[in-house]
Parts: sequence; structure tokens; C-alpha cells
Amino acid sequence: MAELPGGFVPDALEAPLAPLDALPRLLWLQGIVNSVGRLHSRLAWLAELRAALLAGAAPPRSRWRWPTGKVLDAFGPALEELDLARHCKGREEVADQVVKSLLFHTDRIVDYRNEWDEDAAIEQALRAFRADWQDRAGEIEELVYVFGDTGDALKHDRWDVTRGLLRATGWQEMLRIRRLLENLPELAALIRRLGRARQTEERDEASQVRLRVLEESVELVPRTRIVRVPDLPGQTRSIRRSGRIARMLAQEAMLLPHPRLRMVWFARHAERILMTYEDDDCLEETILAESPALRPAAQRIPERRLEMGPIVVCVDTSGSMRGASEDVAKACVLEAIRAAHAQKRACHALAFSGPGEIVERELRVDARGIGDAIDFLTRSFHGGTEVSEVIGRAIDRMREERWRFADLLIATDGEFGPTREAVSHLKAAKHALGLRVQGVLIGDRETIGMLETCDDIHWVRDWRRFGQGGPSPIHSRSLTAQYFPGALRSAGSACEVSADEASKAVSGRPLAHDTLR
Repeated sequence: MAELPGGFVPDALEAPLAPLDALPRLLWLQGIVNSVGRLHSRLAWLAELRAALLAGAAPPRSRWRWPTGKVLDAFGPALEELDLARHCKGREEVADQVVKSLLFHTDRIVDYRNEWDEDAAIEQALRAFRADWQDRAGEIEELVYVFGDTGDALKHDRWDVTRGLLRATGWQEMLRIRRLLENLPELAALIRRLGRARQTEERDEASQVRLRVLEESVELVPRTRIVRVPDLPGQTRSIRRSGRIARMLAQEAMLLPHPRLRMVWFARHAERILMTYEDDDCLEETILAESPALRPAAQRIPERRLEMGPIVVCVDTSGSMRGASEDVAKACVLEAIRAAHAQKRACHALAFSGPGEIVERELRVDARGIGDAIDFLTRSFHGGTEVSEVIGRAIDRMREERWRFADLLIATDGEFGPTREAVSHLKAAKHALGLRVQGVLIGDRETIGMLETCDDIHWVRDWRRFGQGGPSPIHSRSLTAQYFPGALRSAGSACEVSADEASKAVSGRPLAHDTLR
């Protein structure tokens, strides 16, 4: 520090304010003007307290440097009893609100002294602090329970708006749907696998690519070989013992005229040990022999499974979905919001019913997004079912660069029938964009509409038990395929997709006879 004549050090005036560098600007004013304790120790301790709260553990009272005395004895246990450190862990906006509230209520003690003594004033400030954070802690727990994380909904400039939403009637509906999700863990697993932005190490048997490879095989090759045929008149090679009289040596024949040696000859002949010439001949023949070879072949290899990326959810709110089916469908939307927020993904939801009855929302976890989610999940049409229009809207959304790697999830009871033009349009988008359509069947059987629309169908068999009914009496969702196999449209129908149609699906130009717009 520079020292002026007379021993005056100008920088020493700002030394007590140095701890402000470790505090957010939100806490500067109240940290400076608070009437409890000394300025420098208060500011230094606020930075340590905030860091401890962010770590999820309030410091023991023996280490507190502010406040002190009776104020500490009152407010220290309150922070532990309310378990505020648990709510602050990893959430700067909540930790800032706790420190700001602590500064505000301790600063009110000097005002309460105008009416009560010191002990009563501290008790009044503590009572106000407890009441404030008992409500806030409960609301934070509800937000975390519903969305898994609070996002920026708890920031100081948005907290009042968020609290207003949490006290609305629609928020209770959100809590009810969230409780229903606890019984549907398979939905969470399905939704987390949506998207096509990143490859995983897993193999996807449902998605296979055809490759031309060289396979090891065995083929028959003609070869020439020489075969020696023993005892075939041909070339004399040596002498051997045998019983062949025709090839007998002359010395053996000399034994026959002798009266006694004749018996020796007969004995040798019987034992086949006569000395004879060894004859054989060689034959040349052509045979087919096995030989290793590489043969080209077409092989289908599973591709790596794709995941992550945006999520587009279509939820059926027609009249046939009224009750438990609609609750399960909206649980899919809530789980999509939770997964998208946790994994930093975008989520777009569409609720549909009859012609022209479509509501679209891009859902996020913030003050505005919570309001949109409440509005979306509490709205229903309960009319007819027109799926072709919502499919067209979803495809239009996926033509945009931001949504290009999204998967489409349709939550419905399957009681719909898309037009041939809609099915053709959807198949063209699948071919051109790589789009995958996942269906959540909240009914008793898969329908022709779902079989034509969805790549995979995930059956929520016990959907009745989330309403007034009991377990499902149906043994299989594939009743249509089992009992009406001829009802499905053939591959040669209007559902076939040409390369020209696929290119139109990407560019956004309408297809011929396109009725989706």
C-alpha cells in the first residue's frame, strides 16, 4: 500500500470491503448495511458461509464469526433444523437466497427493539425467518420432486413468479402426475433412449445396415493325382515275399523237382513267403479337393444405438383417452421434460385431438417454462382423434436444424387411423431424416394405425390400475396381428417411398396429394 505523508494509507479505507470480491453482487448491499456485528468480519464470514452451503454442509456453530452471542444461538440451530444446507447443495441461487434472508431478518432485530427487549426482538426475527423458509423449503422440495432439478426457477428475480405458479391449482395436478411416474419406471428408461445426436457402444438389433463383405468359405477345386496300384502288371520294382506263383523267382521253382525240398516249397507257399517279384502300376486321376477361399456376401450388421438429442412428444387427449389413459400419456410428457432438463436437451410437446385441435409448447424448467408445463398438462380436448395433422406438424418441426436429430414419441391408446398420405409422408421423413417413431400404447391392443406409424410399440399393460380399474384382462397387445393379419396394408401400397419423395420430405416441399398442411 502507498503511504502518504503523515502516515495516511488511502488503500486501507477499502480493506474492510475486500471480501466483497468473493460474494455475488446480490449480497453486497445487505452485507454492508447490516446492523449486526462488525463489517470486515461479517463480510469475510458470509463468503465462507455461502461456500459451505454450496457444499451441502452448514458449518458448526463453534466456527461462526458472524453473528455472535444470542443472535447466533437463535439462528444457528434454525439453519440446522430447517436443513437448508441440503437445499443449497450445488444451487447458487438458493444459497444466495438463504444468506440474503439471514442478513435481512438479523437486520430487523434493531427495529424490533423499538417495541420489545433484546430477547423478544431476536425471537421475533427468528420466528419470521423460520416461517419464510419453512414455506420456501417445501416449495423447493416440490420443484425438485417434479422436475429433478430447479434450473433457474429459484433465481431471486424469478422466485416470486415461481412461487405464484406453485400455489396455483394446476400445480397440484403436476404433483399428482409426478406421483404416477413412480409406478412407471419403464417410461423413464424409454424416454432417456430417445434422440439420434450421439452414438453409443451398444448395438441396436432393430437398426441394421447391409454390407458387402468377404467371407471365408470352402470350395471344390479339381486336382490331378498319381495312384500306385499294387499287383497290377506293370513295372517290376523289387522283390518281396508273397504267395503269388506267377511272379515266383526261379530259385523257388528249383525246389519243386526235389523229392524232399518239394515239401519246403509247399510250406512256403502256404505261409505266403515265397520270394516273388514286386509289380505295380501308376494311374493318373482327377479329383475334387476342398480348398479355402474368400467369397463375397451381403451381411446385415447392427448399427450402434443412437441416443440424446431433442425430444418431440405427441400426446393424445381425445375423448377415448379420458381418465387413466390420459394421465399416463401426460406422465410421458412430464418425464420427457425431466429427462430433457437433466441432460440439457430440448423438449417440444404437442397435444392433439380432433381436426384443428392441437396445442404446441416448447417446455423448459424455468419460471416461464413451469407455467407452460402446467398449462399444457392441465389442458385436454376430449374430442375426436385426428393424428395426420399432428404428424405433419411434428415433421415440419424436425425439418428445422435445431430439431433435426429428434425422435418422435406418440402416447396414445391407438384408436386412430392415419390417412395413406400421412403414412407415406411419415415414411418419407424416416427415410430422409433417419426419424424414429416410438409409440407408447396405453390401451388393450395395438391398432393398424399404430403399426403403420410406429417403429416400436411399448405397451403400458396395467394402465387401468392408475384409474378406477384393475389389472389388464388382455394377455397380449398383438391381437390385431394375431387375429387380423390381412388387415395391414401391403408393402406395395401407397406407403412405399421413392427417393424423390424422401428429398421432398427434407426440403419441405409438399408431397403430391399432401393433406397434412
